[in-house]
Amino acid sequence: MTSKGTGGGRLVAVLAACAVLTSGCVGSVDADELPGVYRSEATGGEVRLGSDGTFSATGVSTGIVSGRADFRGRWEFVDSSSSRDFVYLAIEDGGLGRIGGVQLYPRGRASVEFHGDPDGPPSLVLTKVTTP
Repeated sequence: MTSKGTGGGRLVAVLAACAVLTSGCVGSVDADELPGVYRSEATGGEVRLGSDGTFSATGVSTGIVSGRADFRGRWEFVDSSSSRDFVYLAIEDGGLGRIGGVQLYPRGRASVEFHGDPDGPPSLVLTKVTTP
């Protein structure tokens, strides 16, 4: 085996490791900037995060249950030092059955996403809209 082949393999391994380690990293999130309306242009699903700590979700696919659901409750920003920051949606009423809460992950300042599988791709990405 030549050193050229070994070096190329190491480079690929290092790049892959870097991609995995940084895939969940986004810039810092300011909880005061989170309230607003987030919408998926593709599905029409919408999440409204109120400045009073309440939320409503309409026609969203969380990836946890099949199909789209409507639900509402209270939200709280969780600034995690050991993992990715997220918004915890504590469900008080709606169509997710016995599920008491779901996590919504900020993706920079302009969008949020649901992940049914924490290691998989997002099941739904919603972009913040300037006018509801």
